[in-house]
Amino acid sequence: MAEYIISTDSTADLPIEYSQAHNVVIQDLSFSFGDEMYRGLSDMEPKIFYKRMRDGDVAKTNACIPGNVKASFEEILKSGKDVLHISFSSGLSASYNVVKIVAEELSAEYPERKIAVVDSLAAAPGQGLLVYYGVLNHENGMDFDENVKQMEALKLHVCHEFTVEDLKYLARGGRISKTTAVLGTIINVKPVLHVDNEGHLINIAKVRGRKQSLNALVENMGTHLCDDYKNDIVFIGHGDSLEDAEYVRDLVKQKYGIQNFMLNYICPTIGAHSGPGTIALFYLGKSRE
Repeated sequence: MAEYIISTDSTADLPIEYSQAHNVVIQDLSFSFGDEMYRGLSDMEPKIFYKRMRDGDVAKTNACIPGNVKASFEEILKSGKDVLHISFSSGLSASYNVVKIVAEELSAEYPERKIAVVDSLAAAPGQGLLVYYGVLNHENGMDFDENVKQMEALKLHVCHEFTVEDLKYLARGGRISKTTAVLGTIINVKPVLHVDNEGHLINIAKVRGRKQSLNALVENMGTHLCDDYKNDIVFIGHGDSLEDAEYVRDLVKQKYGIQNFMLNYICPTIGAHSGPGTIALFYLGKSRE
């Protein structure tokens, strides 16, 4: 097997068991409630995080810490291995730039080693899905340079579909106005969003009611699927809404015949801005837009 390690941020929302089984190194992005600072879901159970949000606590998020990333990368480099890091979208966080600076510093210190930082232009399990294919390439013996090339080519084919349960969190983060949030709540409008080619979260539709918004995620998936990109797995993220995630999974099975799924919580870095009840669907398609 090629001598390199795949690294990513905690925003990839990969189950701990998966990361450990496939030797994926995770860089934590921290969050806080008031003066209480946490490294990530390793410091707090996801159910507790989302319960606190439902109870009115406001979570704040941070980019990854340069010193922590440097220590993590340096340990790998000293072991004689290279680093392929698949980063959280530069359109949503400063983490990509932080890791790039660290990588440049370490490349000067370890000129015999390779460090590549791929801007996934993705969020949540969309980033995780890209990591999944990078890991698959690695375990199938693909060399470092070819895998970097593959990740760059594949990333804009990782399609994202989101919906939220409560509009107030999008309003708090400036995604929609407070007036829109109030009016939308009154008439039970749910937005359908995606991540565009620049890695930004974009509103693409509005529907009435929760179930209609979940159905819309799956319907929109059909407009992106194509024969060039086979989906051997689909990722679904949820903000402590497992039943709705399973509803979306079952609908995808029924409509498109896909049988393999990874369901997991959406991490605090995204959940703090989208809120409890967020449901997000990720798959490969001809394009994001």
